[in-house]
Amino acid sequence: MSETKAVDKAAEAPGKVNIKREGRIGIIEFDNQRKFNAVNMEMWEGVSKAIAEFTDDDQVRVVLLQGAGEKAFVSGADISQFGEKRDSAEAQAIYNKAVDGGYKSVLNCPKPTIAKIRGVCMGGGLGLASNCDLRFCADDAKFRMPAARLGLGYGFDGIERFSSLIGPDNTADLFFSARIFGADDALQMGFVSKVLPALELEAFVHGYCEMVTQNAPLTVAAAKRALLELRKAHANRDLAAVTRMVDACFNSADYKEGRTAFMEKRIPDFHGK
Repeated sequence: MSETKAVDKAAEAPGKVNIKREGRIGIIEFDNQRKFNAVNMEMWEGVSKAIAEFTDDDQVRVVLLQGAGEKAFVSGADISQFGEKRDSAEAQAIYNKAVDGGYKSVLNCPKPTIAKIRGVCMGGGLGLASNCDLRFCADDAKFRMPAARLGLGYGFDGIERFSSLIGPDNTADLFFSARIFGADDALQMGFVSKVLPALELEAFVHGYCEMVTQNAPLTVAAAKRALLELRKAHANRDLAAVTRMVDACFNSADYKEGRTAFMEKRIPDFHGK
């Protein structure tokens, strides 16, 4: 009897965000497997917390977003919370603040962000992945933007982000049709950078992240800052900040190490200084 109760409690456990570090890779894992990793309000808040933690951790050089298990990256918002967390304009505003904070923390993360996508990636999952710098998926991935099937309004910032990634025609297609599309379509429209067999995805993404961590942190940070500024209106871009970061690269011990390692034909050992 006690064993059955334990199983029942596990089945009813709320979703969570697992935050962990593997070497210099910070990992954010969406874990709500019985609901295909649907994201609840607490999980949205967990994303912001994780990004802040990894931003402050000098040992972390790249942030990886993934879903727990093999069936989903993120299937969207946890609809079971709609009645409790989104039943009024006031409650919706609180919920939206958590969602917006999660999205923006990923979008504005000063370190490279990579989405590893297996299985279902829909709604909020599609939005989260779009806010990463790079997206790699398995050939079993299924994508959808179902807002039009739920009667939800999608804000300008989100539409603009999709349009910047895949163009206005593909964005119109996704939002007007609310259709399900596969990995090949995602690659063709430019939403993902690479499609791999499901059994090869883990090794490829881990290898790619490791490759990023071996590079000069100041150089990567300067490039990321330039990409962040590029998304702003021209008048609002802080190009001076980018220039300062580029200058810091040339004044760093890492620059000397990179030149020396190149001449000595060895792998450089960068410390971000």
